[in-house]
Amino acid sequence: MAYSAGDTILDDEYNTFVNSSSSPFGYNHFAGPGASNYGLNQSTISTVSAGGTVQASQWNALFTGLDNIANHTNVSITSSSVSAGDAIAIRSALVSDLANLAAAVAAGSTSATALSTNAIGSSTNSGTWNSTSTIERSVTFANSATMRAFFNAGGSIRVDPSTSGSVDGSKDDVFSQLTATSVGNLDIGAHASTRSGSGETQTTNGLANGFFDLGTGYTTILKLTSDNSGYTSNTVEIFAKLNAAPATATIMTIKMVSTDGADDTTYTSGNTSGVPANPNEAPAMVLAIIEEFPTNAQGLASNIQSASNAQVSNSQS
Repeated sequence: MAYSAGDTILDDEYNTFVNSSSSPFGYNHFAGPGASNYGLNQSTISTVSAGGTVQASQWNALFTGLDNIANHTNVSITSSSVSAGDAIAIRSALVSDLANLAAAVAAGSTSATALSTNAIGSSTNSGTWNSTSTIERSVTFANSATMRAFFNAGGSIRVDPSTSGSVDGSKDDVFSQLTATSVGNLDIGAHASTRSGSGETQTTNGLANGFFDLGTGYTTILKLTSDNSGYTSNTVEIFAKLNAAPATATIMTIKMVSTDGADDTTYTSGNTSGVPANPNEAPAMVLAIIEEFPTNAQGLASNIQSASNAQVSNSQS
């Protein structure tokens, strides 16, 4: 139905503003546990019984909730509280406020600034290698509503690859450049991923994929190939997958596969030509996972974070 500013609000109308699960969505749909790509897992607001009177306290609860979500998403809205005994009338901007907040949540709260980082796990190869290194780590959330809210509120899973130790020769530099320099921080957000690094050859660009684009099989987020002469067969590839469809998923697994395809030769330690003794060995690879999580600093009831993490696999050959 059409709502006119100044009209006295009816119980059914109030309940629509609070609880509608179709567009224009009600507060509970995008601020509560939600469904699909909606939901921030905040406390829901009660509806009014059929035929009941909308109380000032109920009206104010709706606007307080809207203010909280607006503060976190940094979306500008028009709100208006009332006092006991005041006429509860429809506000002109209410429907558009609800729509704008719902859209911001569905987009992953891209303007949210109440975010913080937490290092949640890291894996390092047990030694050097000269063919393939594979490391997988998983991040688990308490339930699907929490995982969905994490990304909807602007959170991201940050992949921070690097190398450990030094063997010798140019291969150390190659894999250091491919990871720490060129991948940099790879942030997997709600609907897209971002890479802070630059350089090397971008062989596969899957940065358009975010949490809501992932399935139960691995999706390549980014694959880089070295542009160093003699090492253009060396690559680092980052994958991600979920344990279920995004609506019901609770686990994201990240995989990093590093490949050494360079044709080089091992020299003995006694050589005096200045050539490294073992240039065919690649350095140990490191896969660190960091969560950039939504905090309660600007409206959310509490921080939204993962529950646990684990190493899934770690091998090299």
